[in-house]
Amino acid sequence: MSADAVQPPSTGRALIMQGGFSVDLDALRKAASGIRTTLDAMATKKVSDIDAPKDDFGHDELASAVADFCDRWNIGVSHLASDGAEVSDRLDHCVKSYEKAEQHIQLSAKDILQSSSGTDPGAS
Repeated sequence: MSADAVQPPSTGRALIMQGGFSVDLDALRKAASGIRTTLDAMATKKVSDIDAPKDDFGHDELASAVADFCDRWNIGVSHLASDGAEVSDRLDHCVKSYEKAEQHIQLSAKDILQSSSGTDPGAS
């Protein structure tokens, strides 16, 4: 599989693969970073902060409904945070894998263009 680094006008560095498949590495990095930023923001605000003693609601059923909501929502937020962290890690891993493959291809191409007698004059 061959890959060439290109500079698309608005997205930054991307890899164009055989068959027209392309990967925008900057977009993958930004997506991973955005997920981490969102998870960090979620960590500062807890759902339990909206829960209060039953007397503060003035109605037992309302207090029970809020407590139930907070309990269920905390479980959902926990799952969301775990899944989000996994997605972010996988995006970072994809970027590193594509970069490693690109480096390998560039080194392989360089080795092909150089012979034991020196650089191929037709490669310039």
